[in-house]
Amino acid sequence: MKFPVLFLVTAGFFLVSPAANAGQQQQKDYLTSVEADKIRDAENNNNERIRLFLTFAEDRLKKFQYELEHPSTNRHADMLNSLLNAYVGCVDDAADLIQLGIEKQDNIRKGIELMSVRTKEFLVILEKLAAEGSEREIYKENLDDAIEGTRDAMNDAEKAKKKVAPPPVRRKN
Repeated sequence: MKFPVLFLVTAGFFLVSPAANAGQQQQKDYLTSVEADKIRDAENNNNERIRLFLTFAEDRLKKFQYELEHPSTNRHADMLNSLLNAYVGCVDDAADLIQLGIEKQDNIRKGIELMSVRTKEFLVILEKLAAEGSEREIYKENLDDAIEGTRDAMNDAEKAKKKVAPPPVRRKN
């Protein structure tokens, strides 16, 4: 008789536990609903999706710089760290699309070139923040992750340039 009662109590715990955890903390998505819609609308065009993710990454980086210059009165540290995390998420998603495009043999030359150019620009900003940014102790760990993720994406884009076949050349008759 004890076994069925113990089983029911244990099963009830597992059924209630996820619901309780979901109410405690919701995972925030780093894209707004408008941005997510734009990504969905460009579902068949990986070059466009890469461009969008890099645009969103640039937006997060600009907001981060603005937050440093004009600190909010509440949740300043949380804001800085969440913006850096969102930036890294955007860059990582763009890099993932490049890898997917290579695997599917899509024409993603424009996306690869854009990734190569933009990550170099982003890296200059991030390294400057690492060297002379104010309040570095608040966001140092996430900044280090952002620099590493940006370098990885830049290196992946350079490698991808070599993997992707050159554009077709029309022969003259």
